[in-house]
Amino acid sequence: MIKGELYKTFFDQLLKKNRPFAAWSMPGESEPEILIGEPSDILQLEDFNKLNGQEGFVFAPFRIEPNAPLILLKPGLYLNGETDIQSFDLDSLPTLESNTCSEKDFHIITEEQYLKDIAETVRVIQNTKLSKVIVSRIIQEKRKGESIGQLYMQLREQTPNAFVYLVNLPESGLWMGATPEALLQSKGKTLETVSLAGTQSRRQDADYRWHTKEIEEQAFVSRYMLDVFYKFNIHPYATQGPETLESGKVAHLKTSFTFSSKKVDDQLGNFVAELHPTPAVCGLPKSKASRFISTIEKHQRRYYTGYLGPWRMNDCVRLFVNLRCMEITPENYMLYSGGGITGRSVPADEWEETKKKATTLLSAIEAVQHNDFNKETHPTTGLFTAGQQN
Repeated sequence: MIKGELYKTFFDQLLKKNRPFAAWSMPGESEPEILIGEPSDILQLEDFNKLNGQEGFVFAPFRIEPNAPLILLKPGLYLNGETDIQSFDLDSLPTLESNTCSEKDFHIITEEQYLKDIAETVRVIQNTKLSKVIVSRIIQEKRKGESIGQLYMQLREQTPNAFVYLVNLPESGLWMGATPEALLQSKGKTLETVSLAGTQSRRQDADYRWHTKEIEEQAFVSRYMLDVFYKFNIHPYATQGPETLESGKVAHLKTSFTFSSKKVDDQLGNFVAELHPTPAVCGLPKSKASRFISTIEKHQRRYYTGYLGPWRMNDCVRLFVNLRCMEITPENYMLYSGGGITGRSVPADEWEETKKKATTLLSAIEAVQHNDFNKETHPTTGLFTAGQQN
């Protein structure tokens, strides 16, 4: 069996059996890692700092709410690579009961209302102490019966320098994404966190020109990181950037900060709780921005702009901010997309930016749906292996 088809079939069978699992691949790595658990392996935590002393795969929301708990999938069955997949007897896993429910009521905002909301946001920023706020929306795309396993492999192929994941947990639902932004990663005896903001379309010639608004937006996040470092007495630290990071169909400004893990080793959960949410997904000042988001956004973010990844598994921490993500319902893909609003923002430009950011996921969906269509209309020539480009 071809590798892409092997993974596609494996993920589809896991979903058919309704098994709790997390699958992910790190930027630049070729094989997905998979953690499969039992319902008893799922831990719900009441606060972000409760991660101290825990290990597993964490799936954290933007803010903890009854319909968006902080979830830790504790270490269970861990598979890494094609050999593990081929040798594992998936038939031995029993099918779990599915909680069938109707489609949730997602609030899809119109362009007209979005432009009004952004204009109001700019007005508030210009007349208050609010410096920046992230405003998001949901973009709906219909499912057409395509394989979710195949879609995941397609997304991995298109975004090799992102953290690409597929998570199925009863408390959160089914999510998929390809995020370029690391929240916190351990590298030997050091930790790295990243300031990421500013967006433009990816260029073939790599000749990027960044404007004042984008540079300011990224600088907000960097200054916030340094404030957190001061609270935890983190010094010295190394800085790299700002530099351009390409991810999928877009590019961002990125600055990396590296420091000794000894500084926060015994309070890592507290450190992450202080980092999250960063101004890149919330705004500045953080408390004011968070309150404003609650009033301006008509939808619930749930796990969009939260964070996820391996936590203390094999003494390794690799957390990523949940951007370029979607919640998958029985009938639709619900894509979350947002932008950083400052006093210089132009509402029409911000609408286009949300569309631009959604292309990472939409292009993968369209590629898979197009190939499914070709297989139906041209059965002799429409062969497709998950992971191939069109």
